[in-house]
Amino acid sequence: MGLDLGTKTIGLALSDVGHKIATPYATIARKKLKDDVAELTRITNKEGVGGLVLGLPVNMDGTEGPRCQAARAFARNLGPLLPLPLTYWDERLSTVAVQRMMVEADLSRARRAELVDKLAAGYILQAYLDWLRGQEPAAADQSGSP
Repeated sequence: MGLDLGTKTIGLALSDVGHKIATPYATIARKKLKDDVAELTRITNKEGVGGLVLGLPVNMDGTEGPRCQAARAFARNLGPLLPLPLTYWDERLSTVAVQRMMVEADLSRARRAELVDKLAAGYILQAYLDWLRGQEPAAADQSGSP
């Protein structure tokens, strides 16, 4: 499951079982940590989620600022309460790319505001899945050569 962590919402995306396609799933309105974790737990159990990819909002120069610190703190607090493997993914420009796509699709401001978080989570998760596919060992040589 991909997570786009904001101050007011958490965007969620799921991958297919083959880990090829990320699909925007939902947006959770943030409340208290225990409420956020309860909702994430409900969804991960319902959907059979095996791991989390949390977008890390790295600055354009590669440094980590307050938003990164907040994402890492969220992950530290989440870990003991939702024991799933978690990895971070550099989410630089994910929201910008998603907003540009929605403007080009001529969506209203209200519709863009409604969709941006879960679409950004999908963008983050898809980038991670694409990277994962690149990490898989090449298919075995079918010619029978050693």
